Amino acid sequence: MVRRLGELEDAVMTRVWEWNRPVTVREVLEDLQQERSIAYTTVMTVMDNLYQKGWLRREAEGRAYRYEAVSNRAAYSAALMNEAWSLSDNPAAALVAFFGMMSAEQREALRDAIRVVQLDGPDETQGAPGR
Repeated sequence: MVRRLGELEDAVMTRVWEWNRPVTVREVLEDLQQERSIAYTTVMTVMDNLYQKGWLRREAEGRAYRYEAVSNRAAYSAALMNEAWSLSDNPAAALVAFFGMMSAEQREALRDAIRVVQLDGPDETQGAPGR
């Protein structure tokens, strides 16, 4: 089960995803402090929690750690969507409702994604009897 990130977890992960490199608690702290008052130990605890939950991996560097994302934001979003969809008692109706909420740009992105999946998937006509 994928759990939605909390507000501070999301703020930390957003930076890790955007920077796309190993980061220290100090780097994340200094960036977060531009928006809010927050303690080093709070950021350290959040990043340790994200490590324990499997969102971050870490490598020791002296007395500290460098953290990096295990996956990207797209994979996180996809996992959330899949979880929500799997909980529906009527998945087709849930998809219709979801598609109805999409903007024109989101629908175009969906069309592009379907084309990619269809291009990457096996040709369903190969090996079919009578074809």
